[in-house]
Amino acid sequence: MYACLPADHFEEGAYALTPLREQDLLYIKEWRNTQIDVLRQNKLLTDDDQINYYNKVIKPSYTEEQPRLILFSYLMDGVCIGYGGLTNIDWSSLRAEVSFLLETTRIVDKVQYKRDFSMFLTLLKKVAFQSLAFNRLFTETYDIRPDHITALEKSGFRYEGRMKQHVQVQGAITDSIIHGCLKEYGENDW
Repeated sequence: MYACLPADHFEEGAYALTPLREQDLLYIKEWRNTQIDVLRQNKLLTDDDQINYYNKVIKPSYTEEQPRLILFSYLMDGVCIGYGGLTNIDWSSLRAEVSFLLETTRIVDKVQYKRDFSMFLTLLKKVAFQSLAFNRLFTETYDIRPDHITALEKSGFRYEGRMKQHVQVQGAITDSIIHGCLKEYGENDW
């Protein structure tokens, strides 16, 4: 569905990435609203907000040769368990920021979360480094998510820095942690 990708479906075992499906929008809205503290989102989303974003931003990106973002529904055995992808894409520098959100009940089990997130990163690195020939992926994580940071680092993302007192989360100012992954870090892995 994305004009810039050679395929519409990327899978590994029971897990798969497919271009963001309209049928998953309202689930994603609920997950975003429930997990607002870990997102760059400052208000609860409505159904209309989510549908308008899909129609005005996501759908048009499917036909662009160099979209600003590439978002996927993240599936397990065909059921949407999360979503994410590549955002803030800089095509001239061949880099993008990683976006990821898992279905709210799946984040409670830390082992499950790390497994789901690690497989998402494996699939996304294949998309970025193989299909798009990108050179760099990066993330910004609020320093309230130790399990997320551990999963990033075990998946080949390296700590690159800390933005001190960068964001307010639940009334407290906290740091943001930056991680990066270069294609050369794991060329044999994908």
